Amino acid sequence: MALGDDLFGVHEKALSLRSQRLGLLASNIANASTPGYKARDIDFAEALSAAEKPGASMAAAAESATKYRVPLQPSLDGNTVELNTEQTQFAENAVAYQTTLAFLNGRISTLTRALKGE
Repeated sequence: MALGDDLFGVHEKALSLRSQRLGLLASNIANASTPGYKARDIDFAEALSAAEKPGASMAAAAESATKYRVPLQPSLDGNTVELNTEQTQFAENAVAYQTTLAFLNGRISTLTRALKGE
């Protein structure tokens, strides 16, 4: 186990996965009007569970948990992006990303103060 694992726990992996998920959701939103585009999303819980296994890579964990989204109302052009769904998922993931980042910043600040003897 690396030193970072002891200091930051699961939050380092969670931040990386949330970042990858933000990119995927942004890609879905950007392709909302692309005919035939299939919306995808990362099952965060599944990806984090896979990333926690010994020797697992973040990329492999995210890839194994990436699924195609099933639309509630399919488009005639084959595009499965539902803009409202994507925007909601993006916003929820962005809040979770900021929360994880705030926790890590607090942890780093605490460690910095401890090292300075404050």
